[in-house]
Amino acid sequence: MNTQTDRGHRVAVDLAAVREQWGDLLAAIGRRPAAEWPPREARGFLDQLAADDRAEDDDPVPVEAVVGRLPLTIREHPSPLNLDALDAALAVERDLFDLADAVAEQVQRSVRRARDAHGQPIRDEADAADPARWHPPTHRDAGPASAASAGSRGYGLHWAAVWLEGRALDEMSGDLFEPIPPRLLDEVAASARRMRLTVERALGRDGRTTTLDKPCPWCCGQLAGHTKSGGEPAVTCSTGPQCGAPVLLDDRSRRVWRGAELVGLWAALDAAQHNGENS
Repeated sequence: MNTQTDRGHRVAVDLAAVREQWGDLLAAIGRRPAAEWPPREARGFLDQLAADDRAEDDDPVPVEAVVGRLPLTIREHPSPLNLDALDAALAVERDLFDLADAVAEQVQRSVRRARDAHGQPIRDEADAADPARWHPPTHRDAGPASAASAGSRGYGLHWAAVWLEGRALDEMSGDLFEPIPPRLLDEVAASARRMRLTVERALGRDGRTTTLDKPCPWCCGQLAGHTKSGGEPAVTCSTGPQCGAPVLLDDRSRRVWRGAELVGLWAALDAAQHNGENS
């Protein structure tokens, strides 16, 4: 794999991470930030939200759904409960859309000209409507407040990310696109990584370890929550192999809960708390 191809692959991986966590970030806007680990948005619930959000973006857009799919930057946000999540979502969406506009300007062929029945030059509307084409927003005057059309931004962040992934990977679409220049690919790669880190930081998935304030329900050992960029969260118990929790040991001989196992841990923690309150 050459340097250009490797960089394009890393862009695609980072943008896919943004897409896959976008539903989580949108859901976090409506929830107060949690002081405990992990963030109160349950992993499975938010993964389902993200899947629903992706499916929604893959479907044709009926007219009545257009308002709900407007870019965040021109939607109303009544009383958001998590301003950090809202700020992160607005920044990522704005940067991603602006990046797609900039890339399209440099690598996308202009709309062809055709001729009408009288031989007069006209715009080739079939070429303009090519579904692979990126359409920047249009404005009546200057500035986003006077936008006449959201262009391809109206299809949402997922479409913008997928379109940029295609350009980074140099996917063919006839003669519509030129290969992305190395310097521009460097800019896209840096932006994609920055956007991914912004999303993961807002969701508390940026590689941190947090001491939980509740002891292990099986041995009363110290529990610690771990997140890492691009990986699933995990919880470990400090007691080691002597802990009787029904989960495997990690490479440091600690009991570790991952993925669906976390559901059992939360249930045990909740039961222990209720038993303590009732005793």
